[in-house]
Amino acid sequence: MLITEFARRAGVSARSLRHYEEQGLLAPARTQAGYRLFEEADLEIVARIRLMMDAGLSTVVIRQYLDCVRTGSGTHHLQLCPALQAELDQVAERLDTASRRIDATRAALSDLAS
Repeated sequence: MLITEFARRAGVSARSLRHYEEQGLLAPARTQAGYRLFEEADLEIVARIRLMMDAGLSTVVIRQYLDCVRTGSGTHHLQLCPALQAELDQVAERLDTASRRIDATRAALSDLAS
């Protein structure tokens, strides 16, 4: 299917699909005229990309570990990829640090207001 229809079905913009291709995350076939042709299986790849981006991973990291995430029956799970788990742990630690800073800022605001 062409990019407009595929983007609609995948729930992303055509620009996002072009970006994923530029980053080496998708490799659609091309027509003789150069139009991108996406397959049904590409929908699952886009779902995995979105899941990993929503988890705070960069496209560089996603390219390395895209095959570590599997989907099925509306669920996603990790295969044994210790390096990916380490990346996820780093994202979680960054979130914990940011959360502590936010809590400290809220406490300072509360002290200032009282």
